[in-house]
Amino acid sequence: MPEFTPLPFDEAIDYHRQKVRIPTRKWDDLKAGMHSRAFVIAGAMKDSLIADFQSAVDKAISRGTTLAEFRKDFDNIVKRHGWSYKGSRGWRSRVIYQTNVSTAYQAGRYKQMLSPNVVKTRPYHMYVHGGSKDPRPDHLSWDGLILPYDDPFWAQ
Repeated sequence: MPEFTPLPFDEAIDYHRQKVRIPTRKWDDLKAGMHSRAFVIAGAMKDSLIADFQSAVDKAISRGTTLAEFRKDFDNIVKRHGWSYKGSRGWRSRVIYQTNVSTAYQAGRYKQMLSPNVVKTRPYHMYVHGGSKDPRPDHLSWDGLILPYDDPFWAQ
């Protein structure tokens, strides 16, 4: 049986690497739009701490490391910096990992979807609601909505 080597997801990697480290006390210190350009860890105020987390997330995105592997990096970073954080280890490490990896993945997919070659053959986008435990009513109502890729709806 042939062996397959995973290919790096360049668009997701590029999205993550363009982010600028910003210290924040709380997750909502930044306005929503700023999060697409900033790498933040709520409660992390030292640039070296944020840089270490950014490197660990970069490894997860570029090499495809698992949450379990990320948690080892998380533990080492916390110990090295003596960082006190809110929440349990499991919750905090999962939030940092899932938020950053899934955001980079979705940003990379969106960039691919807007490629001129893709738009030429697939000029429509469909809203697909994720499996949120506590979905917003608007999001549920949009499930299955199909609109042109350049419809103002997608800029919301």
